[in-house]
Amino acid sequence: MNRLFPNIKPPFIANAPMFGYADGGLASAVSSAGGYGFIAGGYDFSSGSAQLQALQAELDRARSLLGIQDKEASLPIGVGCLTLQTKGLIENALPILCKALVTGVWLSFPQHGKDHGPIIQKIRELIDICGWDVRVFVQVGTVEAAREAVELGADVLVVQGSDAGGHQWAHGASVMALVPEVRDLLQELGKSDEIGMIAAGGIVDARGFAAAVALGADGIAMGTRFIATTECPAPESAKQKVLATMDGAITTVKSRMHDVFQNTDFWQDRYDGRAIIGPNYEDFLKGVANDEIKRRHDEAKSRGESKRVTIWA
Repeated sequence: MNRLFPNIKPPFIANAPMFGYADGGLASAVSSAGGYGFIAGGYDFSSGSAQLQALQAELDRARSLLGIQDKEASLPIGVGCLTLQTKGLIENALPILCKALVTGVWLSFPQHGKDHGPIIQKIRELIDICGWDVRVFVQVGTVEAAREAVELGADVLVVQGSDAGGHQWAHGASVMALVPEVRDLLQELGKSDEIGMIAAGGIVDARGFAAAVALGADGIAMGTRFIATTECPAPESAKQKVLATMDGAITTVKSRMHDVFQNTDFWQDRYDGRAIIGPNYEDFLKGVANDEIKRRHDEAKSRGESKRVTIWA
């Protein structure tokens, strides 16, 4: 990873591009501390998208916070794009990222793995045409997905285990099992010295980092851990809930129902998400109908209450 990102202070630690939580403030703080910061780029890449407008604002903010006045200088942060649908990403998002001179683009959650092919190809074209110094990160949750990402030209694999909070592969393996398998794949393909590999999922401290490296990772990405920072724009109630919740094996659960309850169930069946068990899921276990849970969720939201907010962790 230091070959790909020589300005990063070892060890390589990145924040995950958590939508709604990873903004220019968090990304610039991580990069300033010697890590690699990511801004969440969203999933709506249509022309005039509010998410793209917000992304541009956060990129400008990050450049200001990092004190980089030269607009021709690279911005030492990356942007994560959810590729649930890719319409407009090439035409509308990539020009923004290229102009901002970000040094990393993180692609995750495609409808089909090969959806990333045209995106990576266009990034390569922009590198040749504009001299854009950028690396492509592709998030994977299976060995099959990792192989596909390598074939499509990824520079870095983000190997996400089922230990992770937030969205992930519905059928996957833990970091303990998946990271060594993907490392073996890279060795099999003769790509170990060419493609970087970072581990993600359940890593929160130095012990987790050391374990990930022992398993074959070149660095790590953390999501939940960065929620509990002063720089993260998450609501204080969410931060306190993350800090107070213990024994994640019984206090969190992987389920597509989290999205159903809050009307964000546009994810493909191949993905689900891990969140802290709250009133919505407790109602589900009691047999309350989905429509009623949605009603209770929406009603609480309209009153400004946070107890039914899904906390991915």
